[in-house]
Formats: sequence, structure tokens, C-alpha cells
Amino acid sequence: QVQLVESGGGLVQAGGSLRLSCAASGAVFRAVVMGWYRQAPGKQREVVARITSTGTKTYAASVKGRFTISRDNAEDTVSLQMDTLKPEDTAVYYCTAESVLIPHSDFSMTREDVWGQGTQVTVSA
Repeated sequence: QVQLVESGGGLVQAGGSLRLSCAASGAVFRAVVMGWYRQAPGKQREVVARITSTGTKTYAASVKGRFTISRDNAEDTVSLQMDTLKPEDTAVYYCTAESVLIPHSDFSMTREDVWGQGTQVTVSA
């Protein structure tokens, strides 16, 4: 079963830090782009940060300089270190892997985006 499992969310005061982790399993993830998205109440899901298989990183302007994405290809994990958190960072954070090669029971293979179940991050003022 292909899945991404996030952990590390919670409640923190403004100015504090949290570290999100995402463990991938069931497919080969080291060759694909992985990232973090978030969705605040009443808003559309938005990209937070992405990292390629070779370590190239991109960030949303709103988090650049405060958040750091990293990955461990040997462990199939991706992490998001969030520092200097602001109340506007409050959202459900989702781990994602793009264009993952998924095996099926009929021996076919498809490429699909895989999403985790999400983890809540709440930043109080």
C-alpha cells in the first residue's frame, strides 16, 4: 500500500517552532519531487515548499527564510522545519509526492500524485 504519513503538528505560540515529518512507503520515492502544502479554513490548498530528488528546494514567498524543507532518500522521509511561526501559518499541512510510479494488482503501473492525511498546525497569537 502506497502511503504518506505525517507527524509533528500541534499548537505553538507565535514565534515558536515546529518540525513536521513525513514517512513514505509502498513505492519508490527517492526519484520524485516531494513537498508540503497547507490549507487554512475557508482557503484553497497552497504549496508551502517542494524539494526535488537531487535536493533543489523552492518555497512560497510567505514562508521563505522561516521554513526549511529537507529529505532523506535512504529513509524515504521528508521534513519541514518551521521557525518564527505566525498565526497566519495555522492550517492543515499535507505531505505530497508527485508522479509516483504505482504498481497495481494487474501488474500495470501508473503515475499518480500521493497525499498524506494531513496534520494540524495551530499558531496562537
